[in-house]
Amino acid sequence: MNKLKAGSLTALILSGAGIIYALIFNPPAWVVYGVAIFLIPVFILSVGILSMARPEKDEADERVNEPFIGY
Repeated sequence: MNKLKAGSLTALILSGAGIIYALIFNPPAWVVYGVAIFLIPVFILSVGILSMARPEKDEADERVNEPFIGY
């Protein structure tokens, strides 16, 4: 779980930096398209992964004792 959390936090920071760069500086159009196509979805996915990786108080025991088998 630590690898997942570290990877998604790294993706969050890098994509956030790329989005801020595209907003503040005036890059060429192809850079803005790249940010819109790639970095914005990566930002949203990494926020989702980080929120899913953190267990709620009631689920903490269940996640340790039972593996995730899917729904």
